[in-house]
This record gives sequence, structure tokens and C-alpha cells, in this order.
Amino acid sequence: MANHKSAIKRVRSNKGKTERNKYQHKSTRSAIEKLRETTDKKEASSLLLYVTSMIDKLVNKNIIHKNKAANLKSKLTRKVNSL
Repeated sequence: MANHKSAIKRVRSNKGKTERNKYQHKSTRSAIEKLRETTDKKEASSLLLYVTSMIDKLVNKNIIHKNKAANLKSKLTRKVNSL
């Protein structure tokens, strides 16, 4: 257990940040799945912009690696273009 006041606060703040990161990551994954299941080109292209924005936000907050984000965006863009 933490001994210092600052360490105790760090434990509390890390818990909140971890929950927030998990929520954002999970909601992004759900949006990606929804995009992959979409068969309508117009709906998929509008959803692609939304998902790309979500992925970029995860990268800026260091939740996922920038190369993983680039791979995801590339694959999703190819899928939408092939519709």
C-alpha cells in the first residue's frame, strides 16, 4: 500500500484514468465493428470519418500505438472503398 500522501492520490487518479481509457478504447472498438459490418457505401463513408477521429484521439492519449492506428485506418479505408 502507498505510504505517502502523493502516492495515495496517484493511486486514486490512476484508477479513474484507467477506467476512462478502457471506456474510450472499448467504444472505439465497437464503432470499428459497426463499420466493418456496414454494407451501405454512404453510411460507411460517414462512419469512417467518425471512427478515424476516435482512433486519432486514442493515439494522442497514448492508449494505442500510432502504427496500430495507421494499420486500422488503412484497412478500414480499403474496406469502405471496396464497397
